Amino acid sequence: MNNILLNYILKNFLKNFFIVTLIFYSFGMILNLFEEVEFFKNLNVPFATPFIMTSIFIPSMIINILPFIIFISSIWFILKIKDNKDFLTLKVFGYSSFKMFFVLAITAFLLGWFILFFVNPITSSLSKYYEKTKSKYSKDIDHLITFNSSGLWIKENFDNRQRIISGSKIDGKNLIDVTILHYDENSNLLEKILAKTADIENSEWILKDVQIYSPENGIFKSSSIDDLNIKSNYNLHKINNLFKNFDTLSFVDLIFNFQKLVDNGYSEKFLNKSFHTMLILPFFLMVMTGIASIFTMNSLERSNNLKIISFGLISTAATFYFKDLSIALGQTERIPLILSVWAPIIVLSLIMIVGVLQINEK
Repeated sequence: MNNILLNYILKNFLKNFFIVTLIFYSFGMILNLFEEVEFFKNLNVPFATPFIMTSIFIPSMIINILPFIIFISSIWFILKIKDNKDFLTLKVFGYSSFKMFFVLAITAFLLGWFILFFVNPITSSLSKYYEKTKSKYSKDIDHLITFNSSGLWIKENFDNRQRIISGSKIDGKNLIDVTILHYDENSNLLEKILAKTADIENSEWILKDVQIYSPENGIFKSSSIDDLNIKSNYNLHKINNLFKNFDTLSFVDLIFNFQKLVDNGYSEKFLNKSFHTMLILPFFLMVMTGIASIFTMNSLERSNNLKIISFGLISTAATFYFKDLSIALGQTERIPLILSVWAPIIVLSLIMIVGVLQINEK
């Protein structure tokens, strides 16, 4: 009997979760499709391209709002079994409010880990494909910047010339092992510059230990100087900001390739924030499910449903606002960055514990 009741709870809870997820996915498709159509309307692309781009963009968005989705799913599930009297039946067969809370919270917790290890790598790959594809069609193609296995690459135009910059990695405010190629309008090589390091803190880069190769009578000859200043459209702050979309990084990548990402130029501070932002997902899902249980299990009266839903939505909005505020305080170094990520979970966990003690008495 216990297994039958447990299967009933899990089946219907997960069914509600997938239905709510599908609803949010559909709304996301509709809203984002307008943006994609606007982007591709003047480009020579197949008719299906905006639909494809929208479908691969939405999964990452869904993961970001999973705590809200699990909260809605939990409220819907509990209110439904209360209205059809299944909640009372479960109580008769030994499923107390606390036991029901425990089953739902643990299910949400395990679901969070499943998403991190099996779904998140897929959505991060889709995000990478999305960004690469959009960059190919970008009208601002004159200025491109990317990280890959060989380091940082920058393409920019200035004074009717084209410049391509590469560096093996970023160490502090310095770009290491710098190569700069200057081309004319016809893509003829005008100059090649090699430098051991480049201070890129400001838009005026300071190159050290410089070797310059310039054409002379059809032959490139080299000259050496200690320092060389060049102006660029990019500086360290702008470069870091361009790579703050952690949707392209998976939880598995951050576990197994953290140091490699740092060596390739990613900010260690940013990677730590991204790792902990992902790590809290199972705990966030569990806490939001627990709070939904607290809201809905305090009373068996159907007349309270509208009040429960309204108060729950307001509380969820306040939770996301508090989460963003806490991270903003961490990014401005008002509080430690890692603490800013975990603070909302700690506060919500304390609220949940108090609420669980109350419903356990009923």
